[in-house]
Amino acid sequence: MASVERKAKKRLSEEKKTESPTKKTETMASDAPKAKKGRFSEEKKTESPSKKTESPNKETETPTKKTESPTKETETPTKKTESPTKETTDKLSPNTLFGMGNPLLDISAVVDKDFLDKYTLKPNDQILAEDKHKELFEEIVKKSKVEYHAGGATQNSIKIAQWMVQEPHKVGTFFGCIGKDDKFGGILKQKAEEAHIDAHYYEQEEKPTGTCAACITGDNRSLVANLSAAECYKKEKHLDLEENWQLVEKAKVYYIAGFFLTVSLESILKVAKHASDNNKLFCLNLSAPFICQFFKDNLMQVMPYVDVLFGNETEAAAFAKELDFETKDIKEIAKKAQALTKVNKKRERIVVLTQGKDKTAMASEKVETFPVLKIDPKDIVDTNGAGDAFVGGFLSGLVQEKPLDQCVKAAHYAANVIIRRAGCTFPEKPDFK
Repeated sequence: MASVERKAKKRLSEEKKTESPTKKTETMASDAPKAKKGRFSEEKKTESPSKKTESPNKETETPTKKTESPTKETETPTKKTESPTKETTDKLSPNTLFGMGNPLLDISAVVDKDFLDKYTLKPNDQILAEDKHKELFEEIVKKSKVEYHAGGATQNSIKIAQWMVQEPHKVGTFFGCIGKDDKFGGILKQKAEEAHIDAHYYEQEEKPTGTCAACITGDNRSLVANLSAAECYKKEKHLDLEENWQLVEKAKVYYIAGFFLTVSLESILKVAKHASDNNKLFCLNLSAPFICQFFKDNLMQVMPYVDVLFGNETEAAAFAKELDFETKDIKEIAKKAQALTKVNKKRERIVVLTQGKDKTAMASEKVETFPVLKIDPKDIVDTNGAGDAFVGGFLSGLVQEKPLDQCVKAAHYAANVIIRRAGCTFPEKPDFK
């Protein structure tokens, strides 16, 4: 299994995530108007008062050729879609949104060609760190002017959701593993606090805090991810502790990126079952084709508990192939994924699949498509955080109990903002309306 995991990880710079730069020429955001409360509102009445809603989505990859599907679909963004949440609350509470995943400290710096050559890096690439890259992280900090950000796929999405919501602070809770008393772990905790998320890290001494170096040369970014401590999360050492589990119970919406399926399946299942048993929203991201290909068994153990499934067109194609859907049509894939076995019958599954600059497909009661926000290619700075931002925007709508079409609109807006900037960063406040 170790060799399989290694092969799998080399295909994706893991949590650094999110998407290939060719992917998202997209700046997403649907202009669909507000929907009326309907069937989902009534479903919600059967659920426990402690429950809320979650939001889905994944990152976008290079748009693949799409064929038309016979599946019923609505393309007008004016189409109204119901929210799977209960009646709207006037004010959000802290810890309403819960995320768990692989935390990384993003370290960005401008470097020269000699630096790239020294560590055999390509100008525009995403890789997992090997032994020859061990000194890279310390060297880039010593020799360059660096910027630090709390990163990792799930943590990025929780950050974006908090940014979209603004108040109160700490709406989003995040669990993950870092090194104990190390320099990068201390910076990561500080950056998470600055992002106003309630991060509770499991700190261990075996491995140092995970990092992702963004080596910038001109318009290019070479990403080198060192997962390290992020892969050391232990359910019994952290999630099971009473004070931590109480935070899980406070949440109404849960989000976990598929990358974490390679780290702690038992932790994901405990959270997913809690959400299902209490009619809360559990969201999962396919995250990368290798998750479907090499960790299919883990993925399918969690799938019956998934209320909202996110993915991009490349991940959707890999998922469809592994499950023998016998179609490459994005709308058909969404519909078939939506129909997979589900434990909580009180909620229909929602599947949200992005396609770069092409329309986002969403399956719930029917399949709908939503155009993304247009952007001039010259305004695109960095697409690596677009997928995480899309999910974060969607989650912000879910925790505020917005109709689904408004969740997609928020997702498109967030992705559109992030691709205009370097890294998964954002201005002080959103101007989303």
